[in-house]
Amino acid sequence: MTLTLDYLFWLTGIVLLVVGGMIVTDRAHPRRFTAGGFWLLYALVFLAGDRLPPEVVGVLVIAMALIAGFGGVTAAKPKLLPEAARIDSAKRLGNRLFVPALTIPVVTVVLTLGAGYLVFGGRPLIDPKNVTLIGFGVGCVIALGIACVLTRDSVGQSMQETRRLVDALSWAAVLPQMLGMLGLVFSDAGVGKAVAHLSTAYIDMELRFVAVAVYCIGMALFTMIMGNGFAAFPVMTGGVGIPVLLGVFHVNPAMMAAIGMFSGYCGTLMTPMAANFNMVPAALLELPDRNAVIRVQVPTALGVLAANIVLLNVFGF
Repeated sequence: MTLTLDYLFWLTGIVLLVVGGMIVTDRAHPRRFTAGGFWLLYALVFLAGDRLPPEVVGVLVIAMALIAGFGGVTAAKPKLLPEAARIDSAKRLGNRLFVPALTIPVVTVVLTLGAGYLVFGGRPLIDPKNVTLIGFGVGCVIALGIACVLTRDSVGQSMQETRRLVDALSWAAVLPQMLGMLGLVFSDAGVGKAVAHLSTAYIDMELRFVAVAVYCIGMALFTMIMGNGFAAFPVMTGGVGIPVLLGVFHVNPAMMAAIGMFSGYCGTLMTPMAANFNMVPAALLELPDRNAVIRVQVPTALGVLAANIVLLNVFGF
């Protein structure tokens, strides 16, 4: 048997199914049916998305968007252990608390490097197409087991904590996947060609520095709009990167892609659309200003973006 991403998708779906069921059955939850239904729909996408017609999956995604848009995904008041008990537990465990967290990257690296040797009966034990992601998933499962042993707690308690975190993250937890799909939709809809037309029609792209600046700044701006550098990349690379930087100025494609993505991440630092990076931490830390994280990051983002433009212009050709 070869371990593929499908198994991790099913495991994620089961976790979301349990979380959704816990929320629906929680009578103290202010929006238990809508919030629980949101996560149950998301679980269905993971469990049976590849077996459902694309139109059905699209309807499920739209239903999730409507539930979130009308405020149906809210958090209940978390049930936490008394502070004294948590402090005592932390003192007892000490630095061993970091062992589960460190287990994940260690297992990921080991499986990524050793996947080629994991062969049984002439078949690979890990799908060679997704070695790193599968290694990451296996690392998470192993880390859960280690955490249960260290804390002397059960998998059931881990599900309670999962439910608490999912409640706190709310709909922002699904943004990376949704925004990744948005990038593909934009690409298939021809947005890249429209960007290329607008760029060449209204901006003098005969100057290499101008073309580089348009590409890098465009990556940052589209990432700010869509909240995800992966969503912006096919748009700007298809619209400016390949036809202008590569086709006209013969840029190093590897450097263009790397610095282009880095420029996109500069936009990530400056937008509330990247909720999982900028809004969720503010909510978890209970900051009075929900945009506080963004305000602190803007100067760094602008400085790095300017450096990216210079680096690509100097070393990319």
